[in-house]
Amino acid sequence: MKTFREFIAEVYDPDVVGKSQIRKQGEGGRVGRMRKQTEPEKKRMKAAGGGKMVPAKTYKSRTDIGTQRKTSDRQQQPTQARGSASLSPREQQRKAARERMAARSGATKVKSKDLKKSADKLLATKKKKTVDPNYKPQKASGYTRDERHRLRNAARRVVKDIQTGKDKNRPLSYYDPKIKNFGKNTGTGYSNEGMPSKKKK
Repeated sequence: MKTFREFIAEVYDPDVVGKSQIRKQGEGGRVGRMRKQTEPEKKRMKAAGGGKMVPAKTYKSRTDIGTQRKTSDRQQQPTQARGSASLSPREQQRKAARERMAARSGATKVKSKDLKKSADKLLATKKKKTVDPNYKPQKASGYTRDERHRLRNAARRVVKDIQTGKDKNRPLSYYDPKIKNFGKNTGTGYSNEGMPSKKKK
């Protein structure tokens, strides 16, 4: 017959515990389990500029790991004692009058559940909006926010100058958005160097 210590040693065998699929709680001093995505699970991408997309950086760990937040920090707590915000005599009279009027007209209070059911019935008769099967989402351009703004402004300059007839007297470099590899990617004569970095003095 096995002793209690032998039984415990077999049940909590470190080799078995290490191979188990159960996720440990409190990794890195956390209160709950660690929900950070692994490298293959990550799908977020970020525009690197010049029409290229790169994987986004991982989030930093919070500084308050392992501390329980109080309810008072998250939710608004009552500022007065319970029952202190009672109706004034005038408001009580108005409420009683409204109830009497409702009783005379034969109106009854409708529960929120009944309202929800009736609303669901009404909505069921309406046709649901369907997505076009040929719809294709727009692909990420790979340009940063600043580069997209430069492109937009350059296009506006071109259109404005064409309308006024000033485009004939101006060289192509005047409309250059100064985006890295823009000339190569578009097959145009624009430069392939980006904006010069602004050095802080």
